[in-house]
Amino acid sequence: MKYTLSNILFLDIETVPLSATYNDLDERSRKLWEHKSSFLVKQETDTPEMLYQRAGIYSEFGKIICIGCGFITQEGNVKKLRIKSFYGDDEKKLLTEFKSMLDTSFNDDSKLLCAHNGKEFDFPYIARRMLINSITLPVVLNISRKKPWEIQHLDTLDMWKFGDYKHYASLDLLTHIFNIPTPKNDIDGSRVASVYWDENDLQRIVTYCQKDVVALVNVFLRLQSETIIDNSNIFFLT
Repeated sequence: MKYTLSNILFLDIETVPLSATYNDLDERSRKLWEHKSSFLVKQETDTPEMLYQRAGIYSEFGKIICIGCGFITQEGNVKKLRIKSFYGDDEKKLLTEFKSMLDTSFNDDSKLLCAHNGKEFDFPYIARRMLINSITLPVVLNISRKKPWEIQHLDTLDMWKFGDYKHYASLDLLTHIFNIPTPKNDIDGSRVASVYWDENDLQRIVTYCQKDVVALVNVFLRLQSETIIDNSNIFFLT
């Protein structure tokens, strides 16, 4: 199926645990994390405190610090990609700004969201964190009572599975097999929490997130049998 590229918002999110350490949580939150983390234990040395570094992947115990967005425009035969990021320590502020953009530009049935593993992670995570922050869900994220074919979400992992629902392939793996050039990252997803909490380097995480958006867009284009976007046609908006 071919899509109108200008109708798609490509996105990637970066998340971290709600606090720097397990001991910074209030007593009730610690107890709830103890219960949650009990299902993650794989060896005797795994404790709630040790496992807390993984808390950022759970929307009840983590927060969003960056949403990277990509927009494709086409001028003749030339595709151009514009990247805009919503980021900051104040999650409610960045989510409110992101919602405002969705409400303004992605608020009808022709508009789509696309992410890698977005149906399992990015989209529900954003929706849950919006509700936690008392933010009304934008139309494109509010899937309650919608039929599967009415949901305006695309997922490059889902597209690559071709119905093989047990199959998983990372975005990094897909860029490799499709021979999509990607700049070397100085961090990966496992280090985002430490870069944020220990090094206080949010801008480094934003850059990492933006690179993932570029990779996502080019993987999507290859899955559509289209040419990827040259670096000279990628623009970063402030």
